[in-house]
Amino acid sequence: MTEPIIMLRGLRVDLGGNPVLRGIGLTAAAGEIVAVTGPNGVGKSTLLRCLAGLQSPDEGEITVLGGPPRDTPAFWRDVVLAADEPAWYPGLTAREHLELVRAVHPAPRMDAGEALETFGLRDRADTVPQNLSTGQRQRLSLAAALLRPSRLLLLDEPERGLDADFRERLAALLAGYAAEGRTVVAATHDPGLAEAAGARRVELTDAPAAYGSTHDPADGSAGRGKTGRRAARRTAGTAGGRATRRAR
Repeated sequence: MTEPIIMLRGLRVDLGGNPVLRGIGLTAAAGEIVAVTGPNGVGKSTLLRCLAGLQSPDEGEITVLGGPPRDTPAFWRDVVLAADEPAWYPGLTAREHLELVRAVHPAPRMDAGEALETFGLRDRADTVPQNLSTGQRQRLSLAAALLRPSRLLLLDEPERGLDADFRERLAALLAGYAAEGRTVVAATHDPGLAEAAGARRVELTDAPAAYGSTHDPADGSAGRGKTGRRAARRTAGTAGGRATRRAR
């Protein structure tokens, strides 16, 4: 059996003494897209940070690409996290930002011109990001994430600022990325994007104590206690369908 790209069991995270995640279990295979859904405040972004090695759990096991996630150059050669908007280089245009990403990563998945065309930025190629709209900057960030080579793509609300037409295009791009044998985990509030991309949905639930718990049918594990039982009841039927580090 092929080893999962991601295996997460019994994850617990407290932030500032407050419980954020409890009893989280998740697996993801090569070529799979997993959409992590749920209301604001249940820990979707925290879960992505744990997978990226940027947040240490208080309890539980995380394996990413065969080992524990670590904030190291070797790890980031295979993993891309696209979360908050990156800090753009002053004076560099959209094209120059993408050319810089391409220059520092061998074997890019596309060149800067192709990325600009794919993400609808060709007419804004010579504009600095600070003068782009919110949606255009989001497309530029996603272009940088998908331009560089990787095995795992972690996305936090990739639909942010995108119109309906481009969300459909993004779904096709993510499906194409996964078809190459790569893996996507995306925290999203857009079920249409998840469905269009062919994602397996895993729901983080909103519990009375304001922390998230989930049951991933592919993993077979669930949170413990009241929250875990509630999560199992609410999420058992959600897994229908098939199933950056920021570029600077």
